[in-house]
Amino acid sequence: MRWRDLRRSDNVRDLRGAGGGGRMRLPLGRGGRLGGGIGVLVILALVFVVGGPDAVMQLLDGGSVAPTGQQGRPLAANDETSEFVARVLGSTEDVWGSLFADSGQRYQAPALAVFAGSVSSACGFASAASGPFYCPGDQQVYLDTSFFDELARMGGPGDFAAAYVIGHEVGHHVQTLLGMSDRVRQAQARGGEVESNRLQVAMELQADCYAGVWAFHANQGSPILEPGDVEEGLRAAQAIGDDTLQRSAGRSVTPDSFTHGSSAERQRWLGVGLRTGDPSACDTFN
Repeated sequence: MRWRDLRRSDNVRDLRGAGGGGRMRLPLGRGGRLGGGIGVLVILALVFVVGGPDAVMQLLDGGSVAPTGQQGRPLAANDETSEFVARVLGSTEDVWGSLFADSGQRYQAPALAVFAGSVSSACGFASAASGPFYCPGDQQVYLDTSFFDELARMGGPGDFAAAYVIGHEVGHHVQTLLGMSDRVRQAQARGGEVESNRLQVAMELQADCYAGVWAFHANQGSPILEPGDVEEGLRAAQAIGDDTLQRSAGRSVTPDSFTHGSSAERQRWLGVGLRTGDPSACDTFN
């Protein structure tokens, strides 16, 4: 993925510790692809499945927590992961800004906070085991970049795979701006657990589709996608499907408990966005 020519966003903050944290390194393998070994994210995710949140908190004891509302520092420009995150976010700002303007609307870009280990947001406390997330309460994306290593270990290596993760979380911000998030939460409050999960799956699959929409448009002017990049994204979508994660945790596959969608569904909707570039094609609710 040719990400170095993308515009660098200034809307990224560093919440890694009071002193600002250390350098981040993008774990590149051969050919500039992401690589790495099994780290804490997969271990903590499995511990959560087996032992619940208390077991996870024991493992996270001593982790740094950034208080809600903390502004943090501007992200450093002297390491590869910082540059990668800032430039991918800048590209999402450009693409969605243009798409919103085409429909007569103004795009309000989200902030992105980089944290280490654990963080407190307007949506509550979260650990790295939760993976990257978007909080509609403060309209901010939260990212522990160690997830890129864990995604690679789970079978989704590659720089475009990492960019897909950021594009997915920004997709949740788009849903918030369009009012979809509020409508879904209201519908979930009226329904039971199975219906609530179904709606959540639709939300996640739409965010996958929106990630594909971003990549489609980002690739139009000055192509950023290289041979194999689309396959990287699809492998990442496969690696984080609910059925794949349940099997990896030694559990039986239970579709009614899905909250993000199956591997096949996640691949399908990312593909829809990549092929069409049309946000209206991302109607995962019907």
